[in-house]
Amino acid sequence: MTINTDIKLGVTALSLYIIGGLGTFSGIAMTALWKNQNLWGWGSGHSLGMLFICVGVCLSILGVILMRVFRNRGLI
Repeated sequence: MTINTDIKLGVTALSLYIIGGLGTFSGIAMTALWKNQNLWGWGSGHSLGMLFICVGVCLSILGVILMRVFRNRGLI
């Protein structure tokens, strides 16, 4: 693979990791602060917070796995 492609894959893995962390901590904040409030007609703060936590953790795990694969395969 070329260096340019390697850098793009690395940036993608790192951005998934960061977005997942932001999603996780924003879900914790929603669950703690807006527990019984309706948020923009999408649902209660507790249910949206739990959704953000689960999706954020999954994205963080995916980012870490991708970083490990790219590093071990010599792509980055």
